[in-house]
Amino acid sequence: MKKTAAAALTLILSVMLVIAGCGNGDGNSKGNNKGNENLSKDNETSKVEGVSGASEASYTPYDQLKDKYDIIIIGSGGAGMSAALEAKEKGLNPVIFEKMPVVGGNTNKSSSGMNASETKFQKEQNIKDSNDLFYEESLKGGHGTNNKEMLRFFVDNSAGAIEWLDSIGIRLNNITITGGMNEKRTHRPEDGSAVGQYLVKGLVKNLQDKGIPLFVSADVKEITEQDGKINGVKVLFNQADEKNITSNAVIVTTGGFGANMDMITEVRPDLAGYVTTNQIGSTGDGIKMIEKVGGTTVDMDQIQVHPTVQQEKSYLIGEAVRGEGALLISSEGKRFTNEMNTRDKVTAAINTLPEKAAILIFDSGVKTRVKAIEQYEKMGFVIQGDTIEALAKEINVPAAQLQTSLDTWNSAVKNKKDAEFGRTTGMDNDLSGAPYYAIKIGPGIHYTMGGVVINTNTEVLNKEGTAIPGLFAAGEVAGGLHGQNRIGGNSVAEIIIFGRQAGIKAAEFVASQ
Repeated sequence: MKKTAAAALTLILSVMLVIAGCGNGDGNSKGNNKGNENLSKDNETSKVEGVSGASEASYTPYDQLKDKYDIIIIGSGGAGMSAALEAKEKGLNPVIFEKMPVVGGNTNKSSSGMNASETKFQKEQNIKDSNDLFYEESLKGGHGTNNKEMLRFFVDNSAGAIEWLDSIGIRLNNITITGGMNEKRTHRPEDGSAVGQYLVKGLVKNLQDKGIPLFVSADVKEITEQDGKINGVKVLFNQADEKNITSNAVIVTTGGFGANMDMITEVRPDLAGYVTTNQIGSTGDGIKMIEKVGGTTVDMDQIQVHPTVQQEKSYLIGEAVRGEGALLISSEGKRFTNEMNTRDKVTAAINTLPEKAAILIFDSGVKTRVKAIEQYEKMGFVIQGDTIEALAKEINVPAAQLQTSLDTWNSAVKNKKDAEFGRTTGMDNDLSGAPYYAIKIGPGIHYTMGGVVINTNTEVLNKEGTAIPGLFAAGEVAGGLHGQNRIGGNSVAEIIIFGRQAGIKAAEFVASQ
């Protein structure tokens, strides 16, 4: 779905205004030095609301900055915060530098949930699942091109990640399903709300409780090294004050490059003009910095286009909407694909339509089960009709055909057989609960599967396949795990699983020096 230059300018200005409205000028306020960068409640720290509506968070005042830390973490998304918590648990002194004026990165925008298998919550709900099945379905979703060693580690440690989150007050026990999966393993907050903002809020609280310093408007420009080892970073604070901060290890958790259209079109010119769901800080900085110190990349041309993006505001409509029963229809009021297929296949199906756009249709039951829809309503995306005929009129599709499509679908749900497109999941409930709703969508750039090469210890590897001493990476900045296509719900799992691993392994490296 292409966007005009005017629409692009409007989007950029809107995001800039949001960020300007969120900050307090310099992103940090002064406070008393309590020692060890403690985020004490009586410190006069800055309070900023996230771009994506993340909860209010207190950040570390600039005057508490030290010249050296045990571990420097670049980026404050789920991977970075998980790494910091694990490093702190090992008795070390980590710090997080975030270039944006707010924490969370793309984690703030995560919607559907976190995939994991053999979890205690699945067992409590009698959901029969296995790590082997999770592995096979993720491998199939990536067309068999995933790094198999990384994938095996990922699925085998997924349940442990859910339990770890639960142990620190972040409970994901509401379970649904995403495209390409055959079992319910997508874990959400208890009330079914979007996972991202809940996750960020919980992780920030834990950082504060542990006294882990978190600096915003802290733009790392370079990873430094000495005598063949990584020894710190050059960081620009508040776009004005550059400092060299040293450390015994650096963990890069800066995310992907989904908001850098120059990088995207260099490897995928066919994606020029697409909207992107990524927050504006996802510009590939970490990848570039790692390459400069000898790291290498993989799968850089593997860029995921998400099928359901609200085009005017480039806003992702989470997969949980389809997972809880929603349909995709064309402008003719007809279904045209298995809505729960993998993202690449659903996107391809939408792109075969003349308008390269479609409409999500759901009922009051789906709306009740997917709390994220409340946010979509607030943003003006949701169209309502008290009857199917009324909804058809609102979205300008033939009422008789839309009624036929829903009747056929409801029969398929009743008989547990989708004769039209072979859908087998997201069929627990039919669409018969008035009022009815619609959201107009089209494809948008969502995720960059490619990134730097790491191993299961999250060590960054050079071209010879050797670990660069003291350099670790986790999350979307790393490549290989997802292969050519990522399954919805696997990215949130990745940032927690490999974020934790990065914190643990970086701590072990520092202790060994």
